[in-house]
Amino acid sequence: MAGGGATLYSAVIQRLPPRMLRPALTTLLLLACGLAGTSQAGDGPGVADPFDTEAGLRPVPCAQPRSADLLGLADVIDQALCNNPQTREVWAAARAQAGAVGVARAAWLPGLNATLGSSRVRTQIEDKATTNATVNSGSLAFSWLLYDFGAREATLESARQLLAAAVATQDSTTQAVFLAALQAFYQVHAQQAALEAAELSEKSARESLAAAEARYRAGSATPADRLQAQTALSQATLTRIRVDGELKNARGTLANAMGLDAHRPLRLATLAATEPPTGFERDVDALIGEARGRRPDLAAAEAQAQAARATVDATRAAHLPTVSLTAAPTWQDNSGLNTHTSSIGLTVNIPLFSGFGQTYRVRTAEAQAEQKNAQRDRLRLQVALDVWKSYQSLITATQSLRSTADLLAAAEQSERVALGRYRAGVGSILDLLSAQSALASARQQRVQSNYDWNVSRAALAQSVGALDAGILPVLTGENPRPAIGKP
Repeated sequence: MAGGGATLYSAVIQRLPPRMLRPALTTLLLLACGLAGTSQAGDGPGVADPFDTEAGLRPVPCAQPRSADLLGLADVIDQALCNNPQTREVWAAARAQAGAVGVARAAWLPGLNATLGSSRVRTQIEDKATTNATVNSGSLAFSWLLYDFGAREATLESARQLLAAAVATQDSTTQAVFLAALQAFYQVHAQQAALEAAELSEKSARESLAAAEARYRAGSATPADRLQAQTALSQATLTRIRVDGELKNARGTLANAMGLDAHRPLRLATLAATEPPTGFERDVDALIGEARGRRPDLAAAEAQAQAARATVDATRAAHLPTVSLTAAPTWQDNSGLNTHTSSIGLTVNIPLFSGFGQTYRVRTAEAQAEQKNAQRDRLRLQVALDVWKSYQSLITATQSLRSTADLLAAAEQSERVALGRYRAGVGSILDLLSAQSALASARQQRVQSNYDWNVSRAALAQSVGALDAGILPVLTGENPRPAIGKP
């Protein structure tokens, strides 16, 4: 307090009788402690957590920055989880729900309020003398809800389940950011490989043009051969320019996934060559069962359904009687005339009729609970579909990766033979251009199949609910790292 507030405070405290002084000071001390608690440095900025409601929250994972080094997949994911606004958003949402749990738990504790006042009263009756009086007063109000037929228990259970849902949503968002960063990382490498393939195709087209011009100068080729070769070179050049632009866009997408500006330059480590393992197939039924036990979004839906059921109980209990303990000592000094009063007792509040509003509130809560149950059941079916589609995509990508290796080897051999035949004067320009087109297509298919295989493995892990840092050694062959996102 300052100024007039301090004077009022001193005036009232000095005039309090001894038997009122201790309760007043106790109240003020409690208030001061409460105010001080809000300014202590806790888990959040300047707000304490007396009920420790944030003990089970997942902290935002942040590793030490390695901006000066080449960034591997693990480094990209670390920075994405640390810097991406989505992870901070769900972290803040979980903390907000933890605060709601604290509010629900606070309903079990008593409430205490203090009131101190001082006023100057001036009284004048017609032409008679004027009287001035100073009135000082103080009071304490204590209330404690003793029994409410389970309303507080249901409200607290609903808040706890919503907190569990918020934590599960945080895990689900973390996996989504993880997968987005992984896809962006592999997309950059895929576009880099596609650019290298386009440059090789452009080089081959330039060699074909040189061979056509050499044969034209020797008189063994027509102008059409040279024009067709020039057209193929122009098309290869346009393809290389387009792929180079897609590479730049992929780099911007990766920077955005990492929570950085799109124009931020990134230095990525070379992606190690990997081959699909043999015998990795698993029972799909087992994968679906594992997914239903691990998927965080399904856990969030189940928690929301339980919270809705608890809300139904709390809504029903809101129309039942409550029993409270109240106490209120007061004191007043009116120009030397002291008055002391105090009261203590039990208050029973019995709701009798509210215009059927309570009936419809219960009906609304029951309908919302049915809605949450239906959403949970729908998600259970969606989990099975996600696992099935991701598993089949991985099988397809694995088979494609193995097939494109043979396709690329055959296309390279065919292009070498066609070029040699054309240079020797026994092949046609159409055969050579067709072989080079097939080789360019095989290179692009090889790049795409390698990208699909890498991403499909991660997508299957996410559909099962197992996408965290523990899977990185499987994806990259690196040494195991501690799990990301664990407290």
